[in-house]
Amino acid sequence: MNTRLSFYKRIASAKNENELEELKVELIDRFGLLPDPARNLLDIARLRQQAQKLGIRKLEGNEKGGTIEFAEKNHVNPTWLIGLLQKQPQHFRLDGPTRLKFIQDLAERKTRMDWVRQFMAQLEENAAA
Repeated sequence: MNTRLSFYKRIASAKNENELEELKVELIDRFGLLPDPARNLLDIARLRQQAQKLGIRKLEGNEKGGTIEFAEKNHVNPTWLIGLLQKQPQHFRLDGPTRLKFIQDLAERKTRMDWVRQFMAQLEENAAA
């Protein structure tokens, strides 16, 4: 199998942060410093793991914001989420029972990733028991 495809598969099937970190070390050891696309792939894999833990089915982002679709069973604290919607209606709104729309200026990829990372951390900090 092609080496690159093998690494894609291993990154996609990594179960936790430790496995991703081991893969990152292996990639650096074999190929040197990682180019931006490889770092992006690892960042996205980390976000995917975080989303799964929280019960997020789908996360999409673009230059103007995006949507988060929650699974029926999730670990998001509804009280915290309602508070967020009330405090920042210009940035967040519900789109049906399981979709949260966020409106942000996220033109740069790095800004978008940083914002999503920070928001996911807030969701984790305020997760329902």
